[in-house]
Amino acid sequence: MVNGLTDYEYQNDCVEYLFDKTTSADSKKIITVKAPTGAGKTVILIKYVNFYLNNTGDKVAFIWLCPGKGDLEVQSREKMEELMPSIDARDLPYSMLLGFDSRSVTFVNWELVTNKKNNALKDSERKNLFDRIDDAHNDGVKFILIIDEEHLNNTKKAKDIIDKFDPIYTIRVSATANKVSHHEFYEIPEDEVIDAGLITRAIYVNEGVMEHDEIENDYDYLLDLADAKRKELLAGYEMVGADVRPLVLIQFPAGQPETIKAVEEKLASMGYTYDNGLVNIWMSDDKIKSDDLTANNGTPAFLLMKQAVSTGWDCPRAKILVKLREGGSEDFQIQTIGRIRRMPERKHYVFPGCLDLCYIYTLDEKYKQGLMTEMDKAYQVRKLFLKKGFDDFTLAKEMRNLDEDSGLGERELLKLIYNHYTSKYKLGTVKAENQKTLSMNGYNFSHEIDSKVIQGEFRSGEALSSATNSQRVSVKTKINTHTHGIQLMHSVDEIKKITTIPAQRVRNILQRLFRKGKRKTWKLLALDTSDFYAFIINNIQKLKEEFREIMATQDKQLSFIENAKTVEFKIPETELYKYTEVKQVRPMTKNVYEGYTNEFLPSEARKSTSERLFERFCEKADSVEWVYKNGDSGQQYLSIVYVNGIRKQWLFYPDYIIKTTDGNVWIIETKGGMQAGHTKNIDRQVENKFNAFKEYAKKYNLHWGFVRDIDEELYINNTVYTEDMSGDNWIPLEHVLL
Repeated sequence: MVNGLTDYEYQNDCVEYLFDKTTSADSKKIITVKAPTGAGKTVILIKYVNFYLNNTGDKVAFIWLCPGKGDLEVQSREKMEELMPSIDARDLPYSMLLGFDSRSVTFVNWELVTNKKNNALKDSERKNLFDRIDDAHNDGVKFILIIDEEHLNNTKKAKDIIDKFDPIYTIRVSATANKVSHHEFYEIPEDEVIDAGLITRAIYVNEGVMEHDEIENDYDYLLDLADAKRKELLAGYEMVGADVRPLVLIQFPAGQPETIKAVEEKLASMGYTYDNGLVNIWMSDDKIKSDDLTANNGTPAFLLMKQAVSTGWDCPRAKILVKLREGGSEDFQIQTIGRIRRMPERKHYVFPGCLDLCYIYTLDEKYKQGLMTEMDKAYQVRKLFLKKGFDDFTLAKEMRNLDEDSGLGERELLKLIYNHYTSKYKLGTVKAENQKTLSMNGYNFSHEIDSKVIQGEFRSGEALSSATNSQRVSVKTKINTHTHGIQLMHSVDEIKKITTIPAQRVRNILQRLFRKGKRKTWKLLALDTSDFYAFIINNIQKLKEEFREIMATQDKQLSFIENAKTVEFKIPETELYKYTEVKQVRPMTKNVYEGYTNEFLPSEARKSTSERLFERFCEKADSVEWVYKNGDSGQQYLSIVYVNGIRKQWLFYPDYIIKTTDGNVWIIETKGGMQAGHTKNIDRQVENKFNAFKEYAKKYNLHWGFVRDIDEELYINNTVYTEDMSGDNWIPLEHVLL
């Protein structure tokens, strides 16, 4: 912990990555970091600068370039002075007066140096800036550039400034960064930021918007919905004892002053005005910002804004966005959404659930479609309420026992992987023969890296990221252990992500198995260093599949743990369901939530074939009294612990709880079935889950089963799992539940 700051693992990982790259001569000179808004990128960068200065004696000056709008350079400098007072943090005028001293950090507003219309830095002053840069170079000072919100500064003048600094490394940070082949690239996963409690679990789009509502104008309709939600959130914060006053952002299209006036009049009719301090405005030509605007308990309830507030602004109490029609680039949309995703107390709330979400209200179809495409968790959902009579229903929910979740040691894991390869491919002690065998089984032993690279002219980052195979060419790259070190690390990280095995341990194991070395035990290949690099990079997909197989292999008696921690599970009082339009809406009366319909069944609503078939089966079955669809993750849902092949505990969430008319409770997990003789199941851990599920049901005296379909006819199994459904273990579901 630094000066009272909470240490988040993902932040420290990023700091270590940046330090490693900026202290290695083998790194690419531009390092791009993609960090979700709310991840704390300013804190990450401050920690990195501090770590660099404390661990090197390099004659280096940092230049921290910030977007011009939002006073971000002032905020960032003040943040550094607060957290790291020992660092020499400066503004640009100070460094232009005294020079860019070694081990200083100069915070620069981009508009001061790139915008011709901005008189803050005239031509004479610009020349003075270049002179000071020359003086520093002549004094042996090297530069590291930090470019905050890097996507905003892709101009020629910006490039000229960067070229003048001639930095040894440039760190570009943004929530919307693209991966570029000649840059190092690091991405902070959004899930890790969510798990840390820093951003909301999901985005709720257009809650309360009904199909047949008659709308006179956007702002009247949307502002009424937004204000009702603001009041609900305020009551929720009061309920949990949090001193938080939620803020509504109103985003206007460009060039429509009449719309601004109409919104101001609407807000005034609701009791919100500039005079009473409940409304603020933040636009290029008109700004009213109260001193407590960004404070969690700030007075303003509404902020009128355009693009200016999307970048360089931190107000965690902003929870609602009203987006009026027209305008906004894709990147800007994502940035703006990020401003309402922060959690004001940096934690999640179990109850009420509304506090764990942020809200968007818009009738802009183009904008909404963009959200659906770009934001995985931004979707149209409907809130449903639990029917009466289910308050007392409980089950035992299992949680991981972290005291017993260390997994296999490195030696045991190495032996397990070695045995997997020797058994699967019949490998022996002769390394050359092993190589031939693996080559015959699809492994690539090229001495070069085989790649398909993008080729062509692209008008935007979006176009680049959407490049098709027709815009790619195959190339071979000669291995360089220095320049390809990062690519090897990425390959190792891919295995780390699917196994949770630490990256260094993964690398050690791969080297013991495949790389030439003195330690001969458990050696499958004896590749020299460059061939080892090529082998891992070229075969990463096959290696990941091997690790998945290994994790799925497990002694049946070890698929579950006897001493799993348990807490009480109750069906949530409210639930959010994604829905899609259907030709004819039909109620699903067996579901435990009021208003559940067939709108929640299509594949677009994230229902698999087996789930859709099962819910329709239950709706028609006289023997089924009610059905509850369990969530896929989260503390509020029913979970069961299983153990994978490397002895790590994982949670899985059975899909359904049902109660039959004879009083029995069933827990059902659905999986992909068989179609035309081919399996549709893609879950490698299915047997481990099955065995753990079986023991759980036995322990708590519950009925249970795995349900799959054969050509859309449902079958159930609660005996011994077999992937092949032709045997006696799989019996028609109707024989059990009808």
